[in-house]
Amino acid sequence: MSTYGNFTAPIGSRRATALRTVGTRERRSHLTAPRVPTVGIDIGGTKVMAGVVDADGNILEKLRAETPDKSKSPKVVEDTIVELVLDLSDRHDVHAVGIGAAGWVDADRNRVLFAPHLSWRNEPLRDRLSGRLSVPVLVDNDANTAAWAEWRFGAGRGEDHLVMITLGTGIGGAILEDGQVKRGKFGVAGEFGHMQVVPGGHRCPCGNRGCWEQYSSGNALVREAKELAVADSPVAYGIIEHVKGNVDDITGPMITELAREGDAMCIELLQDIGQWLGVGIANLAAALDPSCFVIGGGVSAADDLLIGPARDAFKRHLTGRGYRPEARITRAQLGPEAGMVGAADLARLVARRFRRAKRRRVERYERYERYAQARRDRDTA
Repeated sequence: MSTYGNFTAPIGSRRATALRTVGTRERRSHLTAPRVPTVGIDIGGTKVMAGVVDADGNILEKLRAETPDKSKSPKVVEDTIVELVLDLSDRHDVHAVGIGAAGWVDADRNRVLFAPHLSWRNEPLRDRLSGRLSVPVLVDNDANTAAWAEWRFGAGRGEDHLVMITLGTGIGGAILEDGQVKRGKFGVAGEFGHMQVVPGGHRCPCGNRGCWEQYSSGNALVREAKELAVADSPVAYGIIEHVKGNVDDITGPMITELAREGDAMCIELLQDIGQWLGVGIANLAAALDPSCFVIGGGVSAADDLLIGPARDAFKRHLTGRGYRPEARITRAQLGPEAGMVGAADLARLVARRFRRAKRRRVERYERYERYAQARRDRDTA
């Protein structure tokens, strides 16, 4: 593993200086960032996925670890990350580590302020890990890293104004303008899932009612299917038979699979989710006016069963429809690895500054050695 531990300035101040400049340099820096391997980490609710990624977005090696005790101690997840990075470093010359975390990350990209599926509250993840790994570490929200990956290597290539929507258990999102991720003043922009779309609607775990993710997400899809199954609705007989009456076994991927096989109820449920998706996209278009919406996350695997109805609803609800250009709506291309690839690529921007600092340190050392040798030669002459 490359190390950066011998600089003259304190490590914390060097990393802080480097990270403060990353956001303003993102647009042009990705073109000149060092073409060195970096590690991307994707932290989800049940697993940690790590991969070595090259400068073209290719995954050279990938590892995955389950984190069954994550809810008890943040250190369990941090230890898992360190083990995965050190394992990969045995076979690759790792120059930086990027982390995509499912939660709110502060504007300095150091602390995970809140992670709904982990016990992290104001957790200084970057500082804790950089002190153990001896390479620069960058932390960002997982939707931001996924959007960056899609813009660099996937469905968003060539777009100057892109919005990413990740449909999973809930809804995540990210905004990318002119090649720069828009994180907001406090670092928590893009929480589209908690826009209120139905006043007084379904209760959301965030504490509010009627949030968008309560109507267009994996949780919403499964909730509706289970309600119909529990009510023993005639339209639900197909899925009831599929799970042999065990309603708790109903999952989102199962609903998608049955819809592809022609189950009328499952097709209708995905259409409902897609229509609510289109309504939310129309609202975002009114506020942000992007050229492209990229739909990712596990629920997007339903493809046109979901995105087709979303496009139709978007056209029906778009402000000024018929008199304005319509944004393109497309499915993400990089799949579940997008967050990991994006985190690794963003970390490459930080690696460049540390490589420059290391090179300057080496040059200073070589100049000193030449000067010292000249003194020794003069003294012995």
